[in-house]
Amino acid sequence: MHRIKSMLDRSEPNLLRGEFPYSRIPPIRFAPDAVPQGLPSDIWITDTTFRDGQQARAPYSLDQIVHLYDLLNELGGPVIRQTEFFAYTPVDREAIAACQERPGPEVTTWMRASLDDLKAVATTGVKETGILVSASDYHIYLKMNRTRRQAAEDYGKVVRAVIQAGMRPRCHLEDLTRADLDGFVAPLVESLQAIGREASIPVKFRLCDTMGFGLPWPEASLPRGVPRLVQYFTRTLGVAPEHLEWHGHNDFHRGEVNTVAAWLYGCAAANGSLFGFGERTGNPPLEALVIDYIGLRGETPGVDTTAITRAAAYFRDQLGTPLPANYPFAGAGFNVTSAGIHADGLLKNEEIYNIFDTARILDRPLGITVNDRSGLAGVAYWIDTTLGLRGAAQVRKDDPRVAAIHREVERQYAAGRTTGFSPDEMLALAKLHFGNALATSARS
Repeated sequence: MHRIKSMLDRSEPNLLRGEFPYSRIPPIRFAPDAVPQGLPSDIWITDTTFRDGQQARAPYSLDQIVHLYDLLNELGGPVIRQTEFFAYTPVDREAIAACQERPGPEVTTWMRASLDDLKAVATTGVKETGILVSASDYHIYLKMNRTRRQAAEDYGKVVRAVIQAGMRPRCHLEDLTRADLDGFVAPLVESLQAIGREASIPVKFRLCDTMGFGLPWPEASLPRGVPRLVQYFTRTLGVAPEHLEWHGHNDFHRGEVNTVAAWLYGCAAANGSLFGFGERTGNPPLEALVIDYIGLRGETPGVDTTAITRAAAYFRDQLGTPLPANYPFAGAGFNVTSAGIHADGLLKNEEIYNIFDTARILDRPLGITVNDRSGLAGVAYWIDTTLGLRGAAQVRKDDPRVAAIHREVERQYAAGRTTGFSPDEMLALAKLHFGNALATSARS
C-alpha cells in the first residue's frame, strides 16, 4: 500500500477538462502497462431494482415489489445477496418490512449523507445502509456548493452516526470516474476506513460509475479505467475485495462489460437491476450478471435462470412494460428468427443459430416469425416447432403443402403487406393445407 497524500482542498473545482471536454466526446486514454487480473475467490451480485431501477419508471405497488423480490430470490438464490430500498415514505418502509419477512436477498437501504435521512433508515431495522458520498468536484462544488474538506467532514459525521445506530455503512462514491483520486478520494477513503477500524466495523465502498464513463480494458488509464480503478482501491488504498462493490451505468453501452471487468480485477460485488432499469440509460442488467456469473463460476445450486423468462412475462403482462423485442435473454424476439437461411440451418441442427439450449436454460424454445424473408425453410421450421413435430413427423421444406403456404405468404407481401404473420394466421394456413394430416402428425 502506498503512502496516502493529505487532502488537497481547493477554492475552485478540478473538472479534469483534459479528460472531460464537455463540448467534445471524452477521449479514451491508455497507460503503457496493463494491470493484471485478480478475480476474488468469492464474488456475488447485489440488486438496485427497487432504488435506482425505481427512479426510471412508475412506482411499484407493494404487491408488485413483493412479487419482484420473490423473483430475485428464485433467479439468484445464494448469488444475489442484497437489494436496496429508499426509506423516505411509509410505503417505502412497508415494502422493506414485507420483504424482510421473506426468504431472499438481504434488504438494505439508501440515504443521503444526512442525519435527517438516518432517522428514517434507523426505523427499518436494516443491518446495512448505503450512503451517498459524492466523490467528484462536479458534485461537491457545482451541486452541493461545498469544498472538499467540508464534504469530507460531513461524510465522516454521518458514517460515525450510522455505525452508532447499529448499521454497517456502505459509502456510495458517486461520480467516481470523474473524481480526483489522489487529491480527494484517497484521503477520504483512508479517513472513513479509520472510523470503521475504531468501531471494529468494516466500511464498504460502492464504486459508482455514475455517468457511464468507465472503460473495461486493463490498459485504460485513471480515473476511467475500471481495472486500474478497482486496483487503486485494493492495492493503493488497501480495501479488501469483499468491501468493494461496482455500480455502473450504460450511457456509453458499457454498463455490463465494465461490471464484469470490475469482478475480474478485484471487486467482489457487482450491482445491477432487473432488465437494466435505472437512471437515464440504466444499470447493468441483473439477469446478464447472473449469466456472466455462471460463465465465470459454473452452474450454482439455487440459481434458476428460467426466472428471467417469468420476470419478463411479469413486466409485460402485469406491469405493462414489454421489453424491446431484441432484448437479450428476455425480449420477444431474442431467440426468434425470420431469415430463411437461418431457418434452413435450424432444420438441420438448432445449435447452428442458438446461443445455448434456451429451452432448458431459459424455458424459451427457439421460435420463428414468418415474413417475406423466411422462405420455404422458415415455413417448415415454424410448423415443426409450433406443433412440436419431431423425427419422422417433421415436415420438410420440399413438401408441396409447405410450398403452397409459402406462395400465399409471398402473394400477401407482393400485395403490399408489411407485417409478419401472426401465430393465428400461420395456424390457419397450416390447417388449410395440411388438414387432418397435421393433427395426426402432432399426436404421434
